[in-house]
Amino acid sequence: MQTHSLDLELLRTFIGIVDSGGFTRAGERLHRTQSTISQQIKRLEDQIGQPLLCRRGRRIQVTEAGEVLLGYARRMLALDDEARAMLVRRETGEIIRLGISEDFAGRHLPKVLAAFSRANPQVRLDIRADLSVKLRDDFDQGELDVALFKGDRPMAGADGVWPENVSWVGSAAEALPRLEPLPLALFPHGCLFRRQVIERLDRLERNWRIAYVSPSLASIQAAVACGMALAPLGQTALTADLAVLDAKALSLPLLSPVWFSLVVRPGSPSRHALAADIAQVVGALNQAAA
Repeated sequence: MQTHSLDLELLRTFIGIVDSGGFTRAGERLHRTQSTISQQIKRLEDQIGQPLLCRRGRRIQVTEAGEVLLGYARRMLALDDEARAMLVRRETGEIIRLGISEDFAGRHLPKVLAAFSRANPQVRLDIRADLSVKLRDDFDQGELDVALFKGDRPMAGADGVWPENVSWVGSAAEALPRLEPLPLALFPHGCLFRRQVIERLDRLERNWRIAYVSPSLASIQAAVACGMALAPLGQTALTADLAVLDAKALSLPLLSPVWFSLVVRPGSPSRHALAADIAQVVGALNQAAA
C-alpha cells in the first residue's frame, strides 16, 4: 500500500476551517476562494481515507477521524513554525562574540546576559570565558566583538576601565595550612595573578609550592575555603567562605591592583548595548568595594 506524507498546507486549511467555523470564513482568513478551500479538504480526506468534516445545517462539525487529526495537525504546524522561525533567526540574526575574564564570568555575569538575551532575541551570544591574556590576544586578532579582561594597566582606548584590588585570601572557617613552604592555589600559566605572586615571592626569597592549580575560579575558591592553600584573588572573586588575610602579619608580599578593560569592536548598536550592560555591573561592583 502506497502512503503519502501529510501536506502541511492542507493541514493549515483544515485547522482554519475548524477554528473559524466554516469554509467561507476560513477562505477569508487564508486568502483563498471557497472552492479552493473545498478542494483542499477533499484532497486531505482522500489522503486520510476518511471524512474529516460534516455539515449540520449551516454548521461544520468535526468527525471522529477529524478530531484525531486535529491534535496532530496543530503539533505539526507548531513545529513547522518553530523550525522556520529558528532558521530565519540564525540566517538573519546577529552573533556577538563575547570574551569574559574567567574569574568574573561565573558569578557576576549570568543575570546581565540573560536580561540582554530577553531584550534582544534577534542576537545570539557566543561566550568565551578564559584567562585575560588569551582574551586580549583573541580581541586583537579580531576573534571577539566585546571583551572584558584584566591587565597590569588599563588598556589604551578601552571603552571602560576599572581598578580591582588584589589580596591574599584564605579560608574563613578553617585554620591556615602550614605556611612553609607557602601552599598556593593558582590559575594556569598566563594568569596575571600567578605571575605577580611568584615574582614577588621569589624576590623575597620566600619558599612556596603549588598545592592546587585549575582554570576554574570555583575550583580555586573551593581549594582555599577547605584550608588547602592560599590564593591571590581580586575583590570580585571574594565569597562568604573566604577571608582576606593580613599580608604583613604573615610576611607575604603586598599585591598590586589590576585593571579591568572593557573593549568593543566597531559594529552594530547591539554590541555597544551589551557592553553598556556589562559596564554597569563592573562599575557597581567597583563602587561597592571602594
